[in-house]
Amino acid sequence: MKPAQRIQSNVLAAGERRLLIWLCARMPPWVTPDFLTGLGFVGAISVFLGYALSVWHPAWLWLAIAGYGIHWFGDSLDGSLARYRQIERPAFGYFIDHSTDALANLIAMAGLGLSIYVDLDVALFTLAGYLLLSIHAFLAARVVGEIRLSYLAGGPTELRLTLVAMTIAMLIWGPVLMPGGYTIYDWIVGGVGVILVGLFIAQTMATARVLRLRGE
Repeated sequence: MKPAQRIQSNVLAAGERRLLIWLCARMPPWVTPDFLTGLGFVGAISVFLGYALSVWHPAWLWLAIAGYGIHWFGDSLDGSLARYRQIERPAFGYFIDHSTDALANLIAMAGLGLSIYVDLDVALFTLAGYLLLSIHAFLAARVVGEIRLSYLAGGPTELRLTLVAMTIAMLIWGPVLMPGGYTIYDWIVGGVGVILVGLFIAQTMATARVLRLRGE
């Protein structure tokens, strides 16, 4: 399986890449890419529990914040470590990594929707937008040989940081209601969902145009 060209132009990409290489050089032998993939999934479960349990006490939101950090560590480092050690398994790694990511995103957003801060319908709409954009990336990897990991100078890391900042705001201000019965966090999360769906439509049209001009 020929790996697709990775297109990553988010704001933090260069600094994050240097950090990941630094971490890879210091990982003990027992830390494997598969272990890191599993660790990232544990982080997603922590995010779910933190949000879901915040119904009883907002201090549980700290667990969600920690979960984002654990998820970033495992999800960002697993492929980097495989490439650093030159032990890539392109087909297996591609399949397992993205399958785990999809399930982890479902778990995390379901937890957010079960909290008192974001309506479940809003959380699932944004999840649908994220998955649509992911589907586009996977299709583009097949038809044009490129997999885009960032859009509008933002990627998964920037999205995690946005969610962490929003979760800290939840801790400080609680559920801030806006006109219409939705919270300010509903508007933020829903706005992200609208952007994701819009990007999916725009990228789909752009890729279709390229393929048509190529006659493919």
